[in-house]
Amino acid sequence: MEHRTDRTLNIVGGGMAGSEAAWQAANAGIRVILHEMRPEVGTFAHRTGHLAEMVCSNSFRSDDDEQNAVGLLHWEMRAADGLIMRMADAHRLPAGGALAVDRDPFAESVTDALRAHPNITVQTAEIDRLPESGTWIIATGPLTSGALAEAIRAETGAEALAFFDAIAPIVHADSIDMSKAWFQSRYDKGETEAERRAYLNCPMDKATYEAFIDALLAADKTEFHEGETAQYFDGCLPIEVMAERGRETLRHGPMKPVGLTNPHAPDVKPHAIVQLRRDNALGTLYNIVGFQTKMKYGAQTSVLRMIPGLEEARFARLGGIHRNTFLNAPTLLDAGLRLRSRPNIRFAGQITGVEGYVESAAMGLLAGRLAAAELTGRTLPPPPPETAMGALVHHITGGAEAKTFQPMNVNFGLFPPVDLKGGRRNRPARYKAYTDRAKAAWQGWLAASEHAPA
Repeated sequence: MEHRTDRTLNIVGGGMAGSEAAWQAANAGIRVILHEMRPEVGTFAHRTGHLAEMVCSNSFRSDDDEQNAVGLLHWEMRAADGLIMRMADAHRLPAGGALAVDRDPFAESVTDALRAHPNITVQTAEIDRLPESGTWIIATGPLTSGALAEAIRAETGAEALAFFDAIAPIVHADSIDMSKAWFQSRYDKGETEAERRAYLNCPMDKATYEAFIDALLAADKTEFHEGETAQYFDGCLPIEVMAERGRETLRHGPMKPVGLTNPHAPDVKPHAIVQLRRDNALGTLYNIVGFQTKMKYGAQTSVLRMIPGLEEARFARLGGIHRNTFLNAPTLLDAGLRLRSRPNIRFAGQITGVEGYVESAAMGLLAGRLAAAELTGRTLPPPPPETAMGALVHHITGGAEAKTFQPMNVNFGLFPPVDLKGGRRNRPARYKAYTDRAKAAWQGWLAASEHAPA
């Protein structure tokens, strides 16, 4: 790779991802200019001009690096000298097995560390267009300014970059009761066995369906903030909105009982059927088809577990509705997080299609390291998919289905399966196998990255 004489990296956005990207690149000897529009240009969610301000919860979720995928991601970021994790540890609050953070001191410490770094300059200005030249990382998150969002939309052709996003829950495949559910595509469509096994089906009799509709209509739901108007992505209505239009609406929509035969009871025609569609290449995750929802999380788990076959479902992601700005990363980004149409620009953080503080910071860490390697003439591949970081970036840049791509938290369903003696139901042993394998792979990648060839 050709060595670049201009070793300057411009980063747009001073949230979790942009802050971590700046830290990683600066520590690699790169001159970093971090562009943050706050406090000159504010948002409805931010209160300060601090970098890495936490605008939602103060939790980084589980810190268990042997039994939890996000805890493993914590471990990987600590091993890479991540600034976000360093300051989270310094300002952690009692929270059992979770990592909760005293948010204001945390943001102040991140800001102080970045401003004190000799290789980092923080500029307060709004970037309202895509740069034509130079090396850039855009890490503007779900609250990307209108002008920059429009510039990204014009470049990528995305028709709905920012919208109120109703997303469907995703279930771990190994938590589905296959004595009640079965594999079958509607009308047996699909030329291969894999295509025919792309859908799982859960049948409902009339009494179960009626009870489900009652629970759905009565469930606690998230409401819009005052002044916000609901414009749904791709015309996907939340299931509650459909149910409010009539008790039979769902049964004639996503729950229609046609083109399917239940092999557990072939002579019984279901009153309604819930379909789950394979959501990743590994077949470890299934999306509940048409079940976009604005039910609150507690209500979701109880209502969705009324579905036959999902009584003990474990959810990789619950549904929700919120304003979001993100790219269709599987289509638009390469494995190094570069915009395919403009490879001088990388994206990082929530705008890439990851969900959560930790995942956003992780993509910043990766983008910062990849950009620094490129600027110093080194070849650095993405981390192995066996690592938490690698599994996440592989999912968003190619492992996920582009047509139905939605933001995702890190979870073990994204990892290549482990071959574990004793079967899949020994969950603690299986998760420990995932984390042991990931830690070894991550340490190997970090060591190799320090000596990446030019």
